[in-house]
Amino acid sequence: MEPHLLGLLLGLLLCGTRVLAGYPIWWSLALGQQYTSLGSQPLLCGSIPGLVPKQLRFCRNYIEIMPSVAEGVKLGIQECQHQFRGRRWNCTTIDDSLAIFGPVLDKATRESAFVHAIASAGVAFAVTRSCAEGTSTICGCDSHHKGPPGEGWKWGGCSEDADFGVLVSREFADARENRPDARSAMNKHNNEAGRTTILDHMHLKCKCHGLSGSCEVKTCWWAQPDFRAIGDFLKDKYDSASEMVVEKHRESRGWVETLRAKYALFKPPTERDLVYYENSPNFCEPNPETGSFGTRDRTCNVTSHGIDGCDLLCCGRGHNTRTEKRKEKCHCIFHWCCYVSCQECIRIYDVHTCNGNG
Repeated sequence: MEPHLLGLLLGLLLCGTRVLAGYPIWWSLALGQQYTSLGSQPLLCGSIPGLVPKQLRFCRNYIEIMPSVAEGVKLGIQECQHQFRGRRWNCTTIDDSLAIFGPVLDKATRESAFVHAIASAGVAFAVTRSCAEGTSTICGCDSHHKGPPGEGWKWGGCSEDADFGVLVSREFADARENRPDARSAMNKHNNEAGRTTILDHMHLKCKCHGLSGSCEVKTCWWAQPDFRAIGDFLKDKYDSASEMVVEKHRESRGWVETLRAKYALFKPPTERDLVYYENSPNFCEPNPETGSFGTRDRTCNVTSHGIDGCDLLCCGRGHNTRTEKRKEKCHCIFHWCCYVSCQECIRIYDVHTCNGNG
């Protein structure tokens, strides 16, 4: 990749050059073909547009981990698209826009809450994994949280230093969230919820040693889970997100906005919960103002009664059914030793898609 393209990518990643209602999307990412991989060419942090001084200092001090930051953002976007694949809003991205989700995240909705959380978690995850793999000289394995070994196992391998990954994510995700308003408070809370999920899901991973896998001795290390587990957890938090109300207070520095749970009878949100204070559109019809693409021509599940079912996903407009022929491997045989041979079969499937305007 050309150095100027890498610089542009990181500029979009870390701060975004489009400001939405005064709230820059720090992790915005251009998804064009030219950004599918990151090169190793030198990068001048000063050439990245829009960095605040704190971000600029961090970039200069830790420039070699910037490709991991980019990979983390991409990981978060991909997981968002997986988690919402069967919902009316399916985390659609726009290739030719600096704000890759369009106006959807202008509002302080559940969707905004989830995307901030999953992107922040993605950066922490990718940086942590990169450090453990030895791709950077400024970070490595974690030697601070080991403690005494357990019965039948000893410490070994490379424990992943999630604290460092969380630090990097926090430096960038929160660097611009220093305004005394409600949106800043919401973004910081959800960013931290995503990062906390990484720390909460750290676990011991072990490998057996001994004759014929007898596991006479096990070596263990701290490891992150598969990122899918992080996505599943945050998706549950999206479904149970806490609705808030905005309160204004007069302080010595002026007016400050804070968030309070809307319903006093409910348990107040913890640092691990997602919060929002504006309702989402229904995403049934295309609307350029809200960023909704509608659900016309979306594939639906005719047997499901959930949100991915044709009734709910198609918003009551009905659906079309067509047949589709697919080539698949079949009649596979294992040959000793050691390969598998398969035939190619044509199978016919029913595909159901949502109608347009009712």
